[in-house]
Amino acid sequence: MKKFLIILFTIVSFEANAQITDSAKASPFKAPDTVAHLHSKPLSIIVPAALITYGALSFGITPIRHVDYYFRDQIAKNAPNFHTNAESFFLFTPVVLVYGLNLAGVEGKNRFVDRTALLGLSAAFMGISTFPLKHITHRLRPDGSDYLSFPSGHTAAAFALAEYMAQEYSDKSPWYSVVGYSFATATGVFRMYNRAHWFSDVVAGAGFGILSTKAAYWVYPYIRKELTHTDKAGKSTFIMPTYQDGVPGLSFAKSF
Repeated sequence: MKKFLIILFTIVSFEANAQITDSAKASPFKAPDTVAHLHSKPLSIIVPAALITYGALSFGITPIRHVDYYFRDQIAKNAPNFHTNAESFFLFTPVVLVYGLNLAGVEGKNRFVDRTALLGLSAAFMGISTFPLKHITHRLRPDGSDYLSFPSGHTAAAFALAEYMAQEYSDKSPWYSVVGYSFATATGVFRMYNRAHWFSDVVAGAGFGILSTKAAYWVYPYIRKELTHTDKAGKSTFIMPTYQDGVPGLSFAKSF
């Protein structure tokens, strides 16, 4: 989790510094409330809720648990020596693409301040919903290394970021969603092939990840309304994250 947050912090800080120091561009902080219309449709929670439910049922429904054993046995039979660290990089691809596209001039739904806050809120929801469960459920990993198997944290993070990319860019092209979710799916598959998680761990992790980002987009407009203050002269003040030479910090930014 610490490594995940540091990498996110570094990615976000890079663009923050780039935008703050680029005086030739319009201020990225003086932006309208672009998130007001971003509420996902209520029915969109059906899929992540179903994924989470499936994972939870694996603790009490024998046929569902047998699916876990089936995938474990097939992986052991067909790829006994498989090992990769690719999932640790794949899960970050969607957020790298979101900030990279913005730096390249391909705007998503939100400007820097809003999309960064949404990213942080999504990560917070994901962490709160998944990591305590690892200790509560106390499930042994397929490789027997520890009892923190359910749900898959890597998969949850990957799908949270894939949904983040979909929220920001799906209106431009559905292919952005396809790309993000492809990397997220690959992350979950690799976690299974590395014997780090059961199939139901990965399925539930995907559900928690998607739901975390959707929740962030639902509640953020209200948080933003309460916390963002613009004076009568139209001046706004924000604090941006920085990460330089291994030291995290904050940058003060004020629009005029």
